[in-house]
Amino acid sequence: MASSMKDIKTRTKSVEGTMHITKAMELVASSKLRRAKERAQMTLPFMELLHDTMSGIVSNCGSDVMSAYTGEREHKKTCIVLVAGDRGLAGGFNNNVFKLALELAGDEDVCYYPIGRKAFEFCSHHRYEMLTDTASRADETGTDECERICEVLTKEYSANKFDRLYVVYNEFVSMLSQEPRSKRLLPMSGNKAEEKKTAHALTLYEPSPEAVIDAIVPQYIGGMVYAAVCESLASEYGARRMAMESATNNAAEMIEELNLRYNRARQAAITQEITEIVSGAGAL
Repeated sequence: MASSMKDIKTRTKSVEGTMHITKAMELVASSKLRRAKERAQMTLPFMELLHDTMSGIVSNCGSDVMSAYTGEREHKKTCIVLVAGDRGLAGGFNNNVFKLALELAGDEDVCYYPIGRKAFEFCSHHRYEMLTDTASRADETGTDECERICEVLTKEYSANKFDRLYVVYNEFVSMLSQEPRSKRLLPMSGNKAEEKKTAHALTLYEPSPEAVIDAIVPQYIGGMVYAAVCESLASEYGARRMAMESATNNAAEMIEELNLRYNRARQAAITQEITEIVSGAGAL
């Protein structure tokens, strides 16, 4: 009985230590979430305006534009910018975005540009073709890094290494919900509603529509990748906060159950001692 009580006490201390760790991680994630959420909210209007502007330019220029970024190609290979987290302990955050990327790739030939350590590990583990040989941290990927990534992507696209470019990431919906999303970046396509509205517009682009599009598209891709990284970071901290909160609550329930078992074992031990004393007294 004493051995059983000692085991319960040791187990309780172990769970209490784990609960302290998960509670600390929950508080850290909550602190980082506030900053990441503000950052994502600041980039969202920029991303929407950038996308609408580029769609409007492509629609306004029509099908006569001979830019390498707007013409449809024979679909042979797809490139996916895969944005994931740098750490685990975030529930299904990373697995959900990996699942969406695999569904998007299907059975087609595909290459990846991973952002985040978990994305790099995923591509390395499955031996997928990657356009980079270094693992970049998502929380350290700023505008300068996105511009460098954009240079690699546009260079490979112009060299016909792939003919479709997507970005796959987790979108921050709320504190409780993060949804995996995919957006096609290349080739550029116009907005049909915008195309009808501006069908007779007399907008002139100097020196030419092709030159304007070729100059803006790299900035557009860099901006969209940066916005996806910001959304993914906010989603990661939100998912980790929920996962750690759930783990903390589970640990508290386990401690309560272990304390109940300890008290029952202690009560049984006391009852047994009293019984032995009474039996001894009766024998005398």
